[in-house]
Amino acid sequence: MSTYDELVPVLKKLRLSGLLQSLEVRCREAADANLSLTEFLYRLLADEVERRDGKQLDVRLRRAAFERPSTLEDFDFSFNTSVPRAKVLELGTCTFVERHENVLVVGPAGVGKSHLAQALGQRACRAGHAVLYVSAHDMLTQLRASRADNSYERRLLRFTTPALLIIDDLGLRPLTGEEGVDLYEIIRRRYERAATCITSNRALEEWPPLFGDALLASAAMDRLLHHSHVLTIEGDSYRNPPLAKRTRAPRAAHADTAAR
Repeated sequence: MSTYDELVPVLKKLRLSGLLQSLEVRCREAADANLSLTEFLYRLLADEVERRDGKQLDVRLRRAAFERPSTLEDFDFSFNTSVPRAKVLELGTCTFVERHENVLVVGPAGVGKSHLAQALGQRACRAGHAVLYVSAHDMLTQLRASRADNSYERRLLRFTTPALLIIDDLGLRPLTGEEGVDLYEIIRRRYERAATCITSNRALEEWPPLFGDALLASAAMDRLLHHSHVLTIEGDSYRNPPLAKRTRAPRAAHADTAAR
């Protein structure tokens, strides 16, 4: 039995079997480049660190439950110039997550609110943070159902523990029953403990009536706005752009092809 064969069970016992994916290549590289033992070991272990980081990122992205793989790189800032590009890119550093601050994105349908929110969530995942994306309707529906089977506290933890919670489309419909209380409870528990991003078609001044109780609304909005970044987006819908914007991109593409 060769030394390589004897090494395999040792690596598996140490839970380092991932090293086998690059061990042969690195051994050959060390021989060809006459690497020192230290340099060889560093490169081999760096491969394992990269592999584990990639695996953990995949898990975070899967658990985040994004609707689509939105990124800041593929967001068209030129479509609606009201989008504060510098501010969005600053948020993309994810320092707001580390500081437990909120991001509130408001504007009409189709201007890119969900894309920006999920893109920030993607950045947060890549920075090592646990993220959860959920529509306001689904979140409140889950909490309402949990009251029926006595799993409310356990379900509430799903929305209060992630480093970044993204609540999409708040206010598409009025809150009913205990939904105002549920939303307040999430906001209260996350306040200064974790970051929250909320998107809405409604202006901020339209949010308080959603709670159905003035005191509840005041307490919730006070916490949301205390450490917050507000992005107000105006302009055309990406889904139904004006004719001029529909035709602009093909012409630009044609000109670029002609130039090449």
